[in-house]
Amino acid sequence: MKNSRREFIKIGGLSIAATGLVSPFLKSCAEPDSENSDHDLKKETEALEPLNKQDYTLRINRLVNSMVQENIGALFIEGSTNLRYFYNISWWLSERTFGPVINTKKEPVWICPEFELERAKEQIPEGHEIRTWAEHESPFELFAQIVNDLGIKKEKIAMGPAVRSFICEGFQKVMGADLMDGSMAVNMVRAIKTEKELRYMDIANMITKKAYKYAFDKLEEGMTREELAAHIRFAHSEMGTSGSGGPYFGFTSAYPHGTNQVRHLQEGDIILVDGGCSVEGFRSDVTRTIVFGKPNDRQTEVFNTVLKAQQEAHNAIKPGVPCGEIDRIARKVIEDAGFGPGYKYFAHRLGHGIGMDGHEYPYLVKDNPLLLQPGMTFSNEPGIYIYGEFGVRIEDCFVVTEDGAKMLGGMLTQDIEHPFGNSG
Repeated sequence: MKNSRREFIKIGGLSIAATGLVSPFLKSCAEPDSENSDHDLKKETEALEPLNKQDYTLRINRLVNSMVQENIGALFIEGSTNLRYFYNISWWLSERTFGPVINTKKEPVWICPEFELERAKEQIPEGHEIRTWAEHESPFELFAQIVNDLGIKKEKIAMGPAVRSFICEGFQKVMGADLMDGSMAVNMVRAIKTEKELRYMDIANMITKKAYKYAFDKLEEGMTREELAAHIRFAHSEMGTSGSGGPYFGFTSAYPHGTNQVRHLQEGDIILVDGGCSVEGFRSDVTRTIVFGKPNDRQTEVFNTVLKAQQEAHNAIKPGVPCGEIDRIARKVIEDAGFGPGYKYFAHRLGHGIGMDGHEYPYLVKDNPLLLQPGMTFSNEPGIYIYGEFGVRIEDCFVVTEDGAKMLGGMLTQDIEHPFGNSG
């Protein structure tokens, strides 16, 4: 009898353990068969124009304008996605305070540990003032001196959305005042994507969908979720980026964000995969649900309900509509089909903002009054989760346009047997 590759690994692993070749041998066996390049995947990222100095300047100008609208004179941000977004600086977080005091009067003034000055100079834009503090000194007092020198009143000083509490508290203590929350000034800039950023996200979402499609062609009974995930990673890599997908089979698909329970793939199982990748720092987020074998009536009914919810929500998207209204429309479809009320089966909000972070401001959630604007990007991901049976979720990201919305990455679900439309 001919052994499958999976069986060979199980049988042969012990017999070669004494040779000292276990690690390289098992690695070679565990890699997807497709590493022989017998596929039509190709690099999708090579022709993309990277971000340049003008892109970062535009972001800062938009932030300063947003600060003026929020009546903010000075805003502090620290090492986080925000620092990368506005200045292309990656700075690991520690107990030492580092970051720019962005203001409406001049270029930012940077707070930097003294012993990190030379490293900081390698990343901080030329011409920006850097003020340092020694190990025995207080960065909070340095901040107070900076805003005093800038002539900015206490009531117009704000903290960025990701600044840690001990820094906020330290600044407030030396200033003797409560500081403003600068979240909206930052978030609304990042929420509205430029054409270049949308191009990155469109390519990222297309790559993830193509990776899933490739991996779904490798399905076989008895497969583990780790094996399917390996095919997804491989496909992302072949297309020029690092990406992943988390598969769940059968009853484990009813857990929206997974479970520790183990199930290997069986005939008739629902397969739910959620994942994404990054292109030039901008994320994709895609979920597809399929059936291994022929779908039964119950699976088809639930799937069709979720697909209808996604489509009706998408059709309602346009500038000026409240975020909460889009969630309500999708949820009504699911409730009207008997899968309600509220969060009973559709257990989460309809969607989240997405950009450089996989989940970011704003959110398509009940009662959110924020009005949609052109350039905003979200996930649209209705789901129905029935513990003990299965779950179904369909997720695509979209951008709000001048008169509606456009799904990113194409390859939209047509029905339960065509998760990528005419592409498969």
